[in-house]
Amino acid sequence: MPELQAPLHAHGDGVSSDRRAAFTVPGLDMDDADTVIDLLDDTLVALNDLALTLKHVHWNVVGPNFIAVHQMLDPHVEQVRAMVDATAERQATLGGSPNGLAGYLATHRKWNDYSINRATAQAHLAALDLVYANLIADHRDRIRILEKLDPVSQGLLVDQSAQLEQQQWFLRAHLEDSAGGMQHAGAVTEHDAAAKVVNRARAVRSSG
Repeated sequence: MPELQAPLHAHGDGVSSDRRAAFTVPGLDMDDADTVIDLLDDTLVALNDLALTLKHVHWNVVGPNFIAVHQMLDPHVEQVRAMVDATAERQATLGGSPNGLAGYLATHRKWNDYSINRATAQAHLAALDLVYANLIADHRDRIRILEKLDPVSQGLLVDQSAQLEQQQWFLRAHLEDSAGGMQHAGAVTEHDAAAKVVNRARAVRSSG
């Protein structure tokens, strides 16, 4: 039997590398470029995770409002995937090596998998609202840091934040009452948020 060749490795064999390039964009200090690349890497991980989460909800939403939410989420997925691509290309422009692989996502994100499986539209939307709230807050933190480091990358995240905030508004419109209150107000976990709207719906049905 012929001897199997050793697999190619990412480091040290001259075939591929995830090291940053020896250049960056003109006018940007290399150390600052490293910081920006790291911030964009965090952004890429978060956006990839959001795209997967939205698809998961798209497949697992049930109940009377199924079709409205099912169809609403696909354009959101496409928007987020476009953000992923733009973020990765900005990393590469700065000399970084963007990584969109599943294993990298799993080991570099700072949160657990989305925790709701088959559930009603309202339950998923309440849980997703917390996902968006955390992601948007992180985006805004990076925007503040990027203001002095790289206004081009900052502008990219500003544009993304506008889209993400609009997507969150679409979700919240399903959860808001006429007085501006939210069905899952006060919830701090995805399960708590989902449970609040499910219990509220049960209470309304039983009172009727």
